Amino acid sequence: MKWENNRASDQIEDRRASSGVRRVGGRGVGLGTVVIALIAGWIFGINPLTILGVLGGGDGGLMAPTEQSAPATSGAPDDEMGRFVAAVLGGTEDVWTQQFQQSGAQYRKPRLVLFRGATPTACGTGQSAMGPFYCPGDQKVYIDLSFYDTLRQQLGAPGDFAQAYVIAHEVGHHVQNLMGLTDQMAQARQRVSEREYNALSVRLELQADCFAGIWAHHNHQSSQILEPGDIEEALRAAAAIGDDALQRKSQGMVVPDSFTHGTSEQRQRWFHKGLETGSVNACDTFNARQL
Repeated sequence: MKWENNRASDQIEDRRASSGVRRVGGRGVGLGTVVIALIAGWIFGINPLTILGVLGGGDGGLMAPTEQSAPATSGAPDDEMGRFVAAVLGGTEDVWTQQFQQSGAQYRKPRLVLFRGATPTACGTGQSAMGPFYCPGDQKVYIDLSFYDTLRQQLGAPGDFAQAYVIAHEVGHHVQNLMGLTDQMAQARQRVSEREYNALSVRLELQADCFAGIWAHHNHQSSQILEPGDIEEALRAAAAIGDDALQRKSQGMVVPDSFTHGTSEQRQRWFHKGLETGSVNACDTFNARQL
């Protein structure tokens, strides 16, 4: 991926020097435990904090943020991975600013927070074990870059474009928030069954995959970011985090009613649909007859 062709975003909040984890009881939690919590959280929709508490012998409050040792910094970081994240985010900003302008609206840029271990958010304490996530309460994307090691080593999805796809997917959730879909999902949760809500969650996640494809489509048109093999990297990542793939890996069987993100095939197909069309209308998963 020719990420250097993108403008670097200044909407980066780097907390890596001021965040971490400390023990507040129970046993320490190793990488293997974190991976189990991450996968189980994806599969069952359970807060990984709860799983970490059980697996680590604690009470669910096993990990907590450390006291800040240095202030967070704003703007594009100086290290290579920080520059990469800033460039990917800059590409999403340019694409979505244009898309919103075409519909007569204004795009509000999200901030992206880099952290290590744990960090406070408007949605509660963010943990590395959660993987990258978007918090609508403060309109920020959070990522501990160690997730990319998990993506490569544990889930078999290496490559810089796979990493970019992860960021673009979370920015897709920000776009959904600006469109009012996040609020609609919150309202639906109060009136539908768990099974029905899981089905809605699948549609939300697949749309975010499709929005990631829209980013790739338009960012490549404007900045020629794609290189041979990049699309395959993103599709491999989408397949690796499909509900069916994660369930087979963790429990040896598939339970469709518990899906919250979609199958590997669905995630690949909807990303590819956004990539091929570059159209927001083509990403209407909520009215699609077949996912």
